[in-house]
This record gives sequence, structure tokens and C-alpha cells, in this order.
Amino acid sequence: MAIIPKQQKTQNTTIRNPWLFIPTLYFAQGVPFILINTVSVIIYKNLGVDNTQIAFWTSLLYLPWVLKMLWSPLVDIYSVKRNWIIYTQLAMMCCLMLAAFSLQLPNFFFISLLIFTIAAFISATHDIATDGFYLIALNLKQQEFFAGIRTVFYRLAVIFGSGLLVFIAGKLQNSWQNIALSWTFCLGLSSLIFGLIFIYHLFILPSASVEINQSENIDKNVKMPLQFRQIFVSYFRQPKIIAIVAFILFYRFGEAMLVKLTSPFLLDPIEQGGLGLSTEQVGLVYGTFGILALIIGGILGGVIIARYGLQKTIFPLALALHLPNLLYVYMSIAKPPLPFVYLFVAIEQFGYGLGLTAFMIYLMQISQGEYKTSQYAISTGIMALGMMLPGAVSGYIQQAVGYTGFFIIVCLLSIVGIATIFFLPLQRSSI
Repeated sequence: MAIIPKQQKTQNTTIRNPWLFIPTLYFAQGVPFILINTVSVIIYKNLGVDNTQIAFWTSLLYLPWVLKMLWSPLVDIYSVKRNWIIYTQLAMMCCLMLAAFSLQLPNFFFISLLIFTIAAFISATHDIATDGFYLIALNLKQQEFFAGIRTVFYRLAVIFGSGLLVFIAGKLQNSWQNIALSWTFCLGLSSLIFGLIFIYHLFILPSASVEINQSENIDKNVKMPLQFRQIFVSYFRQPKIIAIVAFILFYRFGEAMLVKLTSPFLLDPIEQGGLGLSTEQVGLVYGTFGILALIIGGILGGVIIARYGLQKTIFPLALALHLPNLLYVYMSIAKPPLPFVYLFVAIEQFGYGLGLTAFMIYLMQISQGEYKTSQYAISTGIMALGMMLPGAVSGYIQQAVGYTGFFIIVCLLSIVGIATIFFLPLQRSSI
């Protein structure tokens, strides 16, 4: 692996070691996503909203990540990715603070949903800019090396939200005896952290010369509708595009249903089919062994792919992502004690780190040409659609068949996602 210089001056810019900004960029990408799509589930569950309403409305919050492909060309064409990153982080800080205060209002549910919706559009735009910056500012070897690293820090953000913040909220609920106030504090804390990230990136995030050069290569005299058409045509004319879209859409289909109801499953009392854990215990489950397993899985996934190639490893890594879903079937039947819940969640997080790394590397590899930012946004938009649709109906399915039947359906849907791998044009994009 080539040695990455710590700091190198060029004519137009200063290029810094990616270790200085890749971890914080992807932590910043993960925090709003997990708060909006997962932690909101726990907030509403704590505040007494039923599973059906929670699953349906919070699944619709995925919509901006589905639609982001429609405005991703604007990020490619206007300004540079660094500016988009900085300003969306500032806007996100404000949204999180507003969401925190909204929980103190009598009609908190729909007001907070509106704020989360605005935050989701801002976060989706931040994702476009961040992923585009990654593809432009790093060379191919650096992209391969940091693929696992960025997944780790993205998942660290997930653990921060679904682990640490949930644990803190549970502690405060016990101390203050006020659920809404405890979550107001936690969302306010998230806003403060995002403000610190914004200030850090304002000074640290480099303005890569290659980004400036790419911006200059894009012909801004071409009318916007034509540019949009060029971007979408170049993406959907790829060989075997139907197989690629099916893979992106269905690879995480089962997981999309699972992720919406794992926290309600852990929180619901045993007589309702859940495990009866407290909010504090749910935070500990994800924030201890889960975080360690996640880090190991994410790094190991990148190392395995870099050594053996994506073509040889994508299938076993996909199995690592999906097979742990069977553990939820077992837990729903056996109701294991807390130490085993820790172990099973750790196994699931480890497999997630392995399988998601392979998935994201493939999306990067099919994003080519001068509009690679927009092409990557199209891929992740399709991925978000595959997360939103099953998530929206997951609450209805769970209430109809119970947790055990629900988890069995999740496992069956995972088979569909794994099957799409056999139709992918992997040979042209293996590492």
C-alpha cells in the first residue's frame, strides 16, 4: 500500500492525510441518518406511539435518500463538495436543536416529524457531497483502503445514536422521571456535537485540487435538463443494469424490515413477544460488545476484499450480513437472558460490518466518469428505496404475525437479496 503523505502543498490547495477528515466526515454522515431513521423509533416508542404509526411514518423519512438522485447533479455542477459539506453540517446543527425543543410541545409527534423530514433532506444532500468528495479527493488505492474505515466510523455514529444516546436517555429517564426532557437533552447534545464537527471541518477539510479540476471540466453552459439526462443515461446504460439495480434494491431488503423493529422488540414486554429490556439496557447492548464487533467486522471486511477481490468475497460476506437474522428468530422464541442478547447482537453487528463493506465498495466501483458523484447518489437512492418500502410495512406485518413470524419473513427476504449476487457483472469491477 502506498504511503499517504501527511500534508502536501500544491499550486491550488493543501492535500491532507485522509485520516484527518475521512473518520469525521463519515461519523457526521451517520449521526443524522441514525437519529432520523432509528433513534426516532425509540423516542416515539418511549413517548407512547404505537408500532404501526412508528414504522410507517419513520420509514417515510427514508424518502429524501431515495429522491436525492434527482438533485445530486446540482451538487456536481454548482460550487465544490467542500462547501456543500460545510453548509449542510451547519444546517443540520440547527435542525437537531429544533427537534430537541419540539419534544416539549403537546403535538410533538407531527412537529418533530416535520423537522426530521427537513433534516432528512439536508442529510441526504450532505451524503451526496461527502461521497462525491471521497471519490474525488482519494485515489483508487486510498478508496479501497478507507472503504472499511469509513464504514467503521459510519457505524460508530450508529452506535453513538442507538447505543450511547439511548443509554444516556435511559439513565436520565430514571433520574428525572421525564421521558420527553431526557430526549430533549440527548438531541441537544447531538446538535452540540454536530456544531463542533462543523467547526472542525471548516478548518481541516481540504479543498482537493482534483475536485476543482473536475468542476472546471463540467460544461456549465449545457442546459440543466440536458445535464440531468446525460447523468441518468450514462448510469442506466451500464451493462447488466437490471441485475445491478435488483442487487442494490434487494440486497438489504430483509435488513430494512429488521432494523425498524429490533429496538421495539428489545423494549416490548415479554407478554407482548419482546425481551422486556429497559431503554438503558438497549443502549448498553448496542454500545458495548456491539461496537467492538462492528469495528472488527468493518475493518476485516475491507482487508478481505483488498486481498482476495470483491468477485471472490461478496457472496460469503453477504452471508455474514444476513445469516445473523436467524438469531432474532431464536431470541423471539427462547427469550434468552441478557448476556446472550449481548452476544447475539455482537454477532449481528460483526456480520453487518463485513457485509455492508462489500456492498458499498461495489457501489463505488460502478460510479464512473465525470459525474461519479451523481451516479453514486443514484445507487444510494435506489438502496434507500429498498430500505424505505419494506420498512414502511414492517410494523403492520409484525402486528399481524407476531415477532417470531416477522423475523422468519425477514430471513426469507434475505434469500432474495443474496440471490441477486449471482447475476452481477462482478468480473469487470473486482478489485
